[in-house]
Amino acid sequence: MTEVLFYHLERQPLEQILPGLLEKALERGWRAVVQSGSAERIGALDDLLWTYKPGSFLPHGTEADGEPGSHPVFLTGAATNPNAATVRFLVEGAGFAGLEAYVRIVLLFDGRDPAVLASARRDWKAAKAAGGACTYWQQSNEGRWEKKA
Repeated sequence: MTEVLFYHLERQPLEQILPGLLEKALERGWRAVVQSGSAERIGALDDLLWTYKPGSFLPHGTEADGEPGSHPVFLTGAATNPNAATVRFLVEGAGFAGLEAYVRIVLLFDGRDPAVLASARRDWKAAKAAGGACTYWQQSNEGRWEKKA
């Protein structure tokens, strides 16, 4: 059964959360695909993953780099699995598209935006209806992630 994790971002932006989650996925030996709803966000994430931490390198690529199968993390705007990923991250406008082919799907959403929050609720219902093992995570005041559902 595919795990579907919903991360409700309120205290820290996507740019502070995503790199750490990608590092954890790679530590587990997983390949990851990050899907966004906009080409601008893909470009910003591409830049971020080169610079988010001094002295670090998070191996990744985009369609512009070609050879998606050679990248352990692949950034895309499409609902495809170009690098045979086992975990899929959905960010900013990337809609839930199903569970097939993934061990885990991680949906990160800005909980301060009512439209985004409503979309995440629809995605929760869709994931549950598709048989996903859904969990909902929210950040505590101390910055730790707490499982709420």
